[in-house]
Amino acid sequence: MFKQNILKRITDVGVVAVIRAETSEEAIKISTACIAGGISAIEVTYTVPGASFVISELVKTFSSEQLIVGAGTILDSETARSAILAGAKYIVSPGFDLNTAKLCNRYQIPYMPGCLTITEMLTAMEAGVDIVKLFPGNAFGYNYVKAVKGPLPQVNIMPTGGVNINNVGDWISAGVVAIGVGSDLTAPAKNGNYEGVKQNAIAFVNAVRNAREKHKED
Repeated sequence: MFKQNILKRITDVGVVAVIRAETSEEAIKISTACIAGGISAIEVTYTVPGASFVISELVKTFSSEQLIVGAGTILDSETARSAILAGAKYIVSPGFDLNTAKLCNRYQIPYMPGCLTITEMLTAMEAGVDIVKLFPGNAFGYNYVKAVKGPLPQVNIMPTGGVNINNVGDWISAGVVAIGVGSDLTAPAKNGNYEGVKQNAIAFVNAVRNAREKHKED
């Protein structure tokens, strides 16, 4: 799958499910619920025990049309390579790492590093990054996106942290290409309520779709 196709798949659905769990089994169940709810972009964080196993199992279980799986909380190129070998199609980091960017470029894997300042975003873009993860998104909020896109209208931003069902429209209106959602999406899983996760996924997908349609009209 070409790098641009992966990026298009992520931006088309507009929601990346950030999966954190206490066990690999729980992570697989949460991911399955998100996929059932229409979120095909799953980010398995490497805080999950056996994260590489989770990625490989998801790849075995779901077709490429159903799932585009990535690895999150990647801190170095060695872990990124392990994730790619397990089947990850994109890499997400809490911060920018040049060696990870080089590795992902080598294998034509999208790399989405966490950035907050203009300087960090420029550094990432110059290293070939196509989508910058605004993290933590709740540090400045959606108005910060508008401020950034003044001098950097070409930057593609995906916020993670601070995104909930009530402010999705504000983030989309501010100009983000997708949103990353964790606990606001997966919280019901703490009580074993995976149907609740599925319903949350449906709600987030619909919220992004409706916000994009409204933004076009405006």
